[in-house]
Amino acid sequence: MDELKRTPLHDLHLALGAKMVPFAGYDMPVQYKLGVMKEHLHTRAAAGLFDVSHMGQVILRGDDPQAVALALETLVPVSVAGLAEGRQRYGLFTNEQGGIEDDLMIANRGDHLFLVVNAACKEADVARLRAGLEPKGVSVEYIEDRALLALQGPGAEAALTALNPAVAEMRFMDVATVELLGAEAWVSRSGYTGEDGYEISVPEGAAVALAEALLAQDAVEPIGLGARDSLRLEAGLCLYGHDIDTTTTPAAANLLWAIQKVRRADGERAGGFPGADIILPEIATGAPSVRVGLRPEGRAPMREGIDLYDSETGGEAVGHITSGGFGPTVGGPVAMGYVPKEQATPGTRLYGEVRGKRLPVEVVTLPHVKQSYKR
Repeated sequence: MDELKRTPLHDLHLALGAKMVPFAGYDMPVQYKLGVMKEHLHTRAAAGLFDVSHMGQVILRGDDPQAVALALETLVPVSVAGLAEGRQRYGLFTNEQGGIEDDLMIANRGDHLFLVVNAACKEADVARLRAGLEPKGVSVEYIEDRALLALQGPGAEAALTALNPAVAEMRFMDVATVELLGAEAWVSRSGYTGEDGYEISVPEGAAVALAEALLAQDAVEPIGLGARDSLRLEAGLCLYGHDIDTTTTPAAANLLWAIQKVRRADGERAGGFPGADIILPEIATGAPSVRVGLRPEGRAPMREGIDLYDSETGGEAVGHITSGGFGPTVGGPVAMGYVPKEQATPGTRLYGEVRGKRLPVEVVTLPHVKQSYKR
């Protein structure tokens, strides 16, 4: 078994009493002394600090920034050329079958594009970028000497403003370069909890000081992978490898909002990305099966892998759960999964089979908890 990698904050996690677990090849904190439930609720009420340094950070450069953006559009179905400087957007790498190879964030930082990709996919993503873009004159630089922190929750702005007031002016999906404790920080006003907050890339040598300065504030607590998962599930956000994968099309995943009009059929830059001949027609016709929110009745959570049926007895499974657990903010079980489009209407009653017994579950509109980004 390969030795687990460590982030620049590894020793700090241990000092804070974190329970560490293997995750995407890294030794990562799953929870701290507060425990998952209290960490989740603290993030919703105040501010939580997450170590997301395991994710991949990539810079794309070329002689002409617009040409770099257009080159990237050959790999993703989103509008990169239309992304304003100082802004970022959610994107998808797709394959020729219309499936999703990874989801990522794309930021326009003026003379270059800055990408953040998932930890488990970053090697494949960098290889994909180099194969697809380097022949077009784009340099692909994988950043290995910077940490990435996420500060999330309604108290995030006040906590980060204490270190640099300029971040208060940022809005959801803005990106900026600011100085934090003497270090150059690449900051975005975004995150994966449904809360207002920031993601902060800093040189690895500055990461511990930044984390300690934020944690010294009463509003900020360290948060592990356990609460990160329940927060994003309540917010209706996909986890790659669970809710979306190489077999999932954007239409099936209910991610068509991420494909701007200009890249759709009859758009100015329609198609030209892997799987366009499958993805674009599905925008019009819909996918046979779609991702929906699910609310199990009662108190028992329904976990990933549970089959869904349209009747209490008999028949074949019509769908399955891809993410599920207890939603601390909701005060009950929450889930998401895939069902036939005919049964995707909110209010539809289905049944999840738990230990041989079918229990009722209702299709609901996502997110389970209203998102509170600063627009």
